[in-house]
Amino acid sequence: MTTIPVIVKHSGKRHNIDLDPESPAEVFKYQLYSVTGVEPARQKILVKGGQLKDDTDLSALGIKPGHTFMMMGTPSEGAADIIAQPKEKTRFVEDMTDAEVAKSGAAIPAGLQNLGNTCYLNSTLQALRSVPELQEELAKYRPLSDAGPASGAASSSSLASLSALGLGGLGGTMDLTAALRDLYKQMSETQEGFPPLMFLNALRTAFPQFAQKAKSHNGYAQQDAEEAWSQIVSQLRQKLKIKVTPASGESSTQSSSEISFIDKYLAGKFETILECDEPQTKELGEEPVKGEDAFLKLDCHISTTINHLRDGILAGLEEKIEKASPSLERNALYTKKSRISRLPKYLTVHFVRFFWKKDAQKKAKIMRKVSFQHELDVVEFCTEELKTLLAPVRDKVREIRKEEQDDERARKRQKRMQKIEQEVKMEEARLGKRPTDEKSTDRKETSKTKAGGASSSATGGDVEMPDVVYKTDAEVEAERAASILALKKELVALVDPSLAADDGGNKSGLYELRGVITHQGASADSGHYTAYVKKEGRMDPKTSKRGEEDGSWWWFNDDKVSEVPGDKIETLSGGGESHSALILLYRAISLPTPPEEK
Repeated sequence: MTTIPVIVKHSGKRHNIDLDPESPAEVFKYQLYSVTGVEPARQKILVKGGQLKDDTDLSALGIKPGHTFMMMGTPSEGAADIIAQPKEKTRFVEDMTDAEVAKSGAAIPAGLQNLGNTCYLNSTLQALRSVPELQEELAKYRPLSDAGPASGAASSSSLASLSALGLGGLGGTMDLTAALRDLYKQMSETQEGFPPLMFLNALRTAFPQFAQKAKSHNGYAQQDAEEAWSQIVSQLRQKLKIKVTPASGESSTQSSSEISFIDKYLAGKFETILECDEPQTKELGEEPVKGEDAFLKLDCHISTTINHLRDGILAGLEEKIEKASPSLERNALYTKKSRISRLPKYLTVHFVRFFWKKDAQKKAKIMRKVSFQHELDVVEFCTEELKTLLAPVRDKVREIRKEEQDDERARKRQKRMQKIEQEVKMEEARLGKRPTDEKSTDRKETSKTKAGGASSSATGGDVEMPDVVYKTDAEVEAERAASILALKKELVALVDPSLAADDGGNKSGLYELRGVITHQGASADSGHYTAYVKKEGRMDPKTSKRGEEDGSWWWFNDDKVSEVPGDKIETLSGGGESHSALILLYRAISLPTPPEEK
């Protein structure tokens, strides 16, 4: 490839460019774009016979070294910023401290060391850490001891100092919430496997069951990760509070009201109906009892007929209870049916795989394979009232997704066609042939002339052919974008005000899988626990916004952390003693709202 040095004058500046006469003129325009910031579509380059076009044959212009081109055009708004020199100096990973690398998301997150059968705790802590709102609220948490009376000021001050160093679990109150705050802070500043010793001590102090010794009297016993999850969440529910600001129009005296973080983000509500199974109770006038319960997780019951998560959840929403019947004056069997009346932003699902085996005197494991999906639709588990609010939003979300997928396929198809056309033009230019589009134009003109001549001879005059106007690619793309934008605006209007006001809830009934705690082995008292957490996109330090995710997951196997593809999650459905899902953590999907609504 022989290039020709030429000069391009633009806005009073001279640019030296190496022009390849065998390449398309479009390539030359992109060279100018790189030095002037003017997009090819906005460039006007004067050549002999007029203006340089994308399909102009440069070799036919007879350009000699030192030739001067005149170019006109200005960059579109914001285009100059794209190629402008960055205002801040780029920092490479090698120049950052361990803490800075860990916070940037550019490195593998910290694992947790196994302190003797503590894999159940390590996996639980890693899954809970995938809730960013939890980490934010924990950072604000101050235990009561930190703000105690004057008589204990010295003690409180020393504890606060230890807490600031991440050693809040040493002595004092052994506050579990403060210990979790300190642990997550330390994990965010390192890439090494960290020993959760202080938190483990606080957990065993608050819940002595986790201090149980092994039957061999050699160290501590293995525990159930689900029990650890439940106890930690229940403790956070009591201690971690969020201040609630009053809505417009409410009394200012309510400004100091608080709500539990767990109740806002991880707890849902049931509407229940308890009814006796025996028909004669209705004849005696015994009415079904309606109630409302809070829940921190949904149970997926497993039996010989359960193959899918949906079926297990439905089974868990209906239970049999034996209790005294006031009308029969004896014990009778009742059925309690539950339906969800409030969905949290984060939904925990528990596979009830462990049961007490009397003959073996231990918790045995149900090995049955139960499949689960990355996206969970829970609308059918809700009350009729909540269904009417969620279903239209869910359906509109799916319609928008379909439109966006069609749009993406159209873009890819258009790029392929453009690439093929470009390759054909380059090949024809190389062989010195006329461009295909010009030939086709000549054939169309010839056919029009023949048709017009035949028609003229038949009618004795000229026939005017109708003009056909075709839309450009840009116009078609703009129409698609406008259509998707209109759908997103419709989606915003569909969200009920009561759902929109609940920023800790779910507005569509759709959840995406974010974390999985697995168990390997045949019983809860043995085996091994690990955790899988969905890998987030890189965070922009300026905007604090996450980039697009690549679909990979982090696998936390105590202090060993590795990246695995999303397909790995499909293998965790169970069916043997291999790793099978025990706890699933879902997060409400983000609604595809218009840019101005975000």
